[in-house]
Amino acid sequence: MIRAILTDIEGTTSSLSFVKDVLFPYARRRLADFVRAQRNAPEVRELLDEVRRIVGRDLSLDEVIAQLEAWSDRDEKAPPLKALQGMIWEAGYRRGDFQGHVYEDAAAKLREWKERGLDLYVFSSGSVPAQKLLFGHTPYGDLTLLFSGYFDTRTGPKRNSESYRKIAAAIGLPPAEILFLSDVPEELDAAREAGMETVQLVRDGAPDEGARHRQVRDFNEIAV
Repeated sequence: MIRAILTDIEGTTSSLSFVKDVLFPYARRRLADFVRAQRNAPEVRELLDEVRRIVGRDLSLDEVIAQLEAWSDRDEKAPPLKALQGMIWEAGYRRGDFQGHVYEDAAAKLREWKERGLDLYVFSSGSVPAQKLLFGHTPYGDLTLLFSGYFDTRTGPKRNSESYRKIAAAIGLPPAEILFLSDVPEELDAAREAGMETVQLVRDGAPDEGARHRQVRDFNEIAV
C-alpha cells in the first residue's frame, strides 16, 4: 500500500519551460552582480568557498564567478550554484517578477492526496529553498504546507538508487510504500531499483504501454 508520494518538479508538477525559460535565465543574468554584492554575507561566502573546494584550488572572486557561470551554462547540478540560484529567485518571487508554475491537475491532486492522509515529499535537482519558493508562490496559493519534506541533490544524484534509499530512510517508510513521480526514465529506474513504486509523466506525448514505467499524461490519471 502506498503511504507516501515523492515527486519531481520539472516536467512533473511544473512546466519544463518555466524553469528553463524563466528561472534559469533570470538567475544567469543576475549571478555575477549578486555574488559581487553579497560576497561578504556569511552564507554566500561559504558557498563561494564550496566552489573552491569542488574545483580543488584557490580561486579569485572573478574565477569563482566564471566557474559558476560555466556550471549554469552547462546546467550542472553543482550544489553551490543551486543554492545561489535559489537566493536570486527568492528576490524575484518577493518582487513579484514571476510566480511559481504548477499544473492545475498537480495542485488539485496534491491537495486531494494530502486530505486522504498521504504524506507528500519533493525530490528535485533545484535546492530545497528554491523548491519551497516555487510551491510557495503559485497561482493556487501557498502549497508548501502540503509537503512533509523536501530533498535536493545534497541527498545524492537523482539517477542513483542510493539517493532513494536515503530518502526512504529519512521518511521512515519501506521503499515499497513510496510512489515516485518523474518525467525522466533514468530517475524512475533508480527509484525502482531502490524498491519504490514509479509513475512516469508524459505531458507532451501519448503514453506508451510498452514503456518500462507506467505512464500517464497528468496527475488525474495516477491511481493511488
